[in-house]
Amino acid sequence: MKTIQLLKTAGSIACVALALNATAQTSASAPPASSETIGQHVDDSAITTKVKAELLGAKNVKSTHIHVKTHKGVVSLTGTVPSSEDKTAAADVVKNVEGVDSVKNHLKVVAE
Repeated sequence: MKTIQLLKTAGSIACVALALNATAQTSASAPPASSETIGQHVDDSAITTKVKAELLGAKNVKSTHIHVKTHKGVVSLTGTVPSSEDKTAAADVVKNVEGVDSVKNHLKVVAE
């Protein structure tokens, strides 16, 4: 009796595993047209990392409160800077980073 119950449980687990695998393969093989590919995600992550490093090293940008997000080569800057010169300088630094197609500068000027 215990053997039959064990076989039923093992069979159920196998069916669920196969169904999950089939679903994963189907969704992985045909991504929607609007989704980001793995390559694009890696490129965007690399661009974000480069931009953050450049901003931290830039002597003409006086803020560590800048948040960076990248999607398909478009870099979005949010956060705060102490002056409009810093806002402009941050955008200029980002524009010169390899792989950046454009910059959306949503930085807010807040006096310290």
